[in-house]
Amino acid sequence: MTDDRVGLRLRPATAADAALLLEWRNDAATRQASHNTSAVTPENHACWLKALLRNPSRRLLIAEVNGEAVGSVRADRDPDGTCHELSWTVAPSARGRGLGISMVRLLLAEVSGPVRAEVKPGNPASGRIAEAAGMRFDCEREGVLHFRRS
Repeated sequence: MTDDRVGLRLRPATAADAALLLEWRNDAATRQASHNTSAVTPENHACWLKALLRNPSRRLLIAEVNGEAVGSVRADRDPDGTCHELSWTVAPSARGRGLGISMVRLLLAEVSGPVRAEVKPGNPASGRIAEAAGMRFDCEREGVLHFRRS
């Protein structure tokens, strides 16, 4: 999956990406935008990544520009298989370059059917990414903004 306009491509994540993913996850801005704002230990992260990579209902992709990792996108299929929940992280060094929109658009092009994403109100960049990528604001529930694509 590539977006030639910005030279972005998505590739499947592997266990070799563990340190990079943990670094991005524990970035202060990423933690603030996450449901769980606590830092993740390397041990917990390794268990999470190992389980994710084995799970056929979850796809984790690394976004790269000219071979440089600039973020990740994930699609988790609901247990009933009718919807995917999306999440994304733009690497701290790549923020502000418009790459998040391209990352999510590329993922959406590969995911059929309904999708949803949850964004904290204090994270306007992710709300803009969701809308620019083709999702629409659905509602705010329990302090979380919900975006959908039918």
